[in-house]
Amino acid sequence: MKVAIYGQILQENTAEYVDELLDELKKANAVVSIEKQFCQLLAEQISLEDYTTFTENTGLDDSFDMLVSFGGDGTILRAITFIWDLGIPIVGVNTGRLGFLSTFRKEEVRKVVREFVAGAYVIEERSLIEVHSDYDIPEFGDMRFALNEVTVSRKDTTSMITVETYLNDEYLTSYWADGLIVATPTGSTGYSLSCGGPVIVPGVQALAITPIAPHNLNARPLVISDQTIIRMKVSGREEHHLVSLDSRIARLENGREIIVKKAPYSIKMIEYTSESFLKTLRNKLLWGEDRRN
Repeated sequence: MKVAIYGQILQENTAEYVDELLDELKKANAVVSIEKQFCQLLAEQISLEDYTTFTENTGLDDSFDMLVSFGGDGTILRAITFIWDLGIPIVGVNTGRLGFLSTFRKEEVRKVVREFVAGAYVIEERSLIEVHSDYDIPEFGDMRFALNEVTVSRKDTTSMITVETYLNDEYLTSYWADGLIVATPTGSTGYSLSCGGPVIVPGVQALAITPIAPHNLNARPLVISDQTIIRMKVSGREEHHLVSLDSRIARLENGREIIVKKAPYSIKMIEYTSESFLKTLRNKLLWGEDRRN
């Protein structure tokens, strides 16, 4: 078994839980590789063996059985830029707060290995969306994809922007709002949810279009087929607006056409039998938390 380990920062006790994971992987005779910068941070707090390291450009290939991400959902979103087209399944150990993607509690980190070895999991294909424009966006480079959402939003102003929106070349509407979110089922529990969007179960072939603080109050979130090609064009008082792919942000000139569509590849996520999506919803959103229950 080959396992990659990724993290961005070391919060309190994180290194101890990574050490527990490494101990369990050693018992399973696993080959381990750690992201280079994360490895340097760990070495300052725990004793490490001579593990190989990887970077965004080197060290990973499709022979890896799993990547374990230590952090919150944002860490997983960053981790997919390392594995985006390699097909390496990913699982998150939550050292952050809410964590819809990072489902494992850090105190149960040994179960990540034990249940994987026992085969108590399934591999879920999570769809990605990608963005194209009639203008080169150097901040994104070749990685023009998002696991959670593509968002256009205002910049350098408190005024609204207008997002002219088309679905498969048919005019939908012009949103007067602070911005517009196009979310995947995976991203439906993120920014879109906080703006009133629907929860979409992973595996559903759909996207959600959710306006951010719309001024036209009859504007509501819309669920569409993920085969839909979405075209947007932004206008407003300022000359530029923001485009974000998950946590990566770029500035774009108003009037440029933005095209969002489903990517031709997907991300594999490990769903353990003990940590299902519906269980995560109940635990994270406190569904059913009522004295009468």
